[in-house]
Amino acid sequence: MSKQRRSAPASSTRRDWPTLGKRLLALALFILMLGLLVALTRSLDWQELLATLRGYRTSTLLLAAAIAFASYALYSCFDLIGRAYTRHRLPLWQVLPVTFVCYAFGLNLGAWIGSIALRFRLYSQLGLRPSVITKVLTLSLMTNWLGYIGLLGVVLALGLIVPPAGWELGIPALRLLGGGLLALLLGYLLLCAFSRRRYWTIRGHEVYLPSLGMGLLQVALGASNWALMALVLDILLPAQLGYPAVLGALLVSAFAGVITHIPAGLGVMEVVFIALLQQQASISVLLAGLIGYRVVYYLLPLALAGLGYALLEMRAKRMRRNNRREQATLDKP
Repeated sequence: MSKQRRSAPASSTRRDWPTLGKRLLALALFILMLGLLVALTRSLDWQELLATLRGYRTSTLLLAAAIAFASYALYSCFDLIGRAYTRHRLPLWQVLPVTFVCYAFGLNLGAWIGSIALRFRLYSQLGLRPSVITKVLTLSLMTNWLGYIGLLGVVLALGLIVPPAGWELGIPALRLLGGGLLALLLGYLLLCAFSRRRYWTIRGHEVYLPSLGMGLLQVALGASNWALMALVLDILLPAQLGYPAVLGALLVSAFAGVITHIPAGLGVMEVVFIALLQQQASISVLLAGLIGYRVVYYLLPLALAGLGYALLEMRAKRMRRNNRREQATLDKP
């Protein structure tokens, strides 16, 4: 019996091209970022960098840590929107630690590990169904990026991001892009207010629409969290940069990090900040501030999240053991 080779359908091949294009773009950006980092380190003044790190006052670091804690506390409330939407009955003292742990792991290890996989594991151990977890996760991620879109739209529309000399995009084009982002956000809020259909499936992912009040709360919480993140950076970077410039650089670096898919945006944030702000501060001082930011906002919360994850796992094991005992008691004649 002869075997015939089956060719892949043309439609399947066409669907693969966008994925391949995204991967090639991400690879090209990664190589570009790596090359820029290598070039920057050659001209780096290591003595100035170390002197800047040693020069941080304890009060400055404590203030940055306090604002970072406020940012994490605010982000931990994101899943409460999903809790109100799905009306699941997990108490606050269970939801908030799960969100904190997932946020810290997601920032450092990537969204697939922290924001998605870890949420499903921890929430399923607490008794939530996968469909409920999906809604909570979707609304939480949307809260983060809706706030981002709104804040970036305002920053661009007001001309707070000044591109370096030689960039093709000027301030008028950036203002137009900012207006487009704000129009997109307004369209979402109008859907929340008037759409009869409350969810869509986009490429296998379900997008859920909350009420208008919840939508406005999403934008407010998300934007506030990004603003607090920029405030941590502003405290650790030179004062002459100004908060609007730091905020703009943070928002641009976040977009670049999403495109390159590099966990924690390692190297991406540094390149973007240097490209946008090196005319106002030395590269060594900028890198020192970014190192301090990564320690305060990434590594220290990750250490606490690791401890919190261990405690959540221990509690889940204890709950399963107690459930087995109760079931064994009920099964006895």
